Amino acid sequence: MTIANKLRDFIDGKGIPYDTVAHHRTATSRQAAIAAHVPGSIMAKSVVVHHELGYALAVVPSTHRIELSKLQDVMDKRLGLASEDEVVSLFDDCDIGAIPPIGAAYDVPVILDESLRDAADIYFEGGDHKTLVHVSGKDFRDLTTGARQGRFSHPAF
Repeated sequence: MTIANKLRDFIDGKGIPYDTVAHHRTATSRQAAIAAHVPGSIMAKSVVVHHELGYALAVVPSTHRIELSKLQDVMDKRLGLASEDEVVSLFDDCDIGAIPPIGAAYDVPVILDESLRDAADIYFEGGDHKTLVHVSGKDFRDLTTGARQGRFSHPAF
């Protein structure tokens, strides 16, 4: 697939430079980081959550796990993980489990974990299980302008 059409159109529309990193097929963002020889701490992982008013994209490093109770406190909403059907309907040009953290390309609000705030570079899934997108940290922050920020994750290992 390479990178999803909506994602590519959004990034190109912002005039932000990026490159892609091909890797063998993986099932998780942590595996993708390993396959692409990228530090997991700068690999942004997306998790789609739902609440009474819609959806949000929670973004954390691939080395972290979301603490749903902390995320609920930060967002001041009751949350649950979105089902596969919900994810497919929101990210219709992406493979399940390869959702990019650029919610604006899909009209989905983003909440970023603070642990990604100061990264010099960020990598993320491009919409399939074989391609990562690489942007500078500054450009990632530009792509996620307006995203809420908070501390809602912890290292997974």
